[in-house]
Amino acid sequence: MADESSIDFEGLVDRYYRGLYQFALSLTGAEAEACDLTQQTFYVWATKGHQLRDAAKVKTWLFTTLHREFLKTRRRQSRFPHQDLDEVERELPVTDPVVVNQLDAKDVLAALGQINELYQSPVALFYFEDLSYKEIAEALSVPIGTVQSRIARGKAQLQQLLMSKEVSG
Repeated sequence: MADESSIDFEGLVDRYYRGLYQFALSLTGAEAEACDLTQQTFYVWATKGHQLRDAAKVKTWLFTTLHREFLKTRRRQSRFPHQDLDEVERELPVTDPVVVNQLDAKDVLAALGQINELYQSPVALFYFEDLSYKEIAEALSVPIGTVQSRIARGKAQLQQLLMSKEVSG
């Protein structure tokens, strides 16, 4: 393992931040993404850097980690593309407030477990944890527009499930 006293975190940041940021900027082409990627790299170091056996390989480890984080971000973006709310507005349901007020919490939780898995987390974080769209976007590492559309679609699925229960119940 690397000797922790020889690898001071602040010294590491001072020494490698600029180079890592420039590398990230060359990969992303966007300052905000480059900053996020660089910070994520140092976060990974803070949580896993102690596993490095050879302190002489810190620089290589950091640049490799940054590149891996970049690839992971790109994969996530291709799996969960950003959608503006304006683009999906026609898919959004109209919810009757009377039905919402008559719902039983147990029924809602049961229905939440039945909606598409992609929509469960944003809906639960919004309604049960009272998180804002921005907080949910940060927690799930997706754009705000994606959070909005997932919540809207999740609510639509919930509404369908709960209305079918009303009809059959």
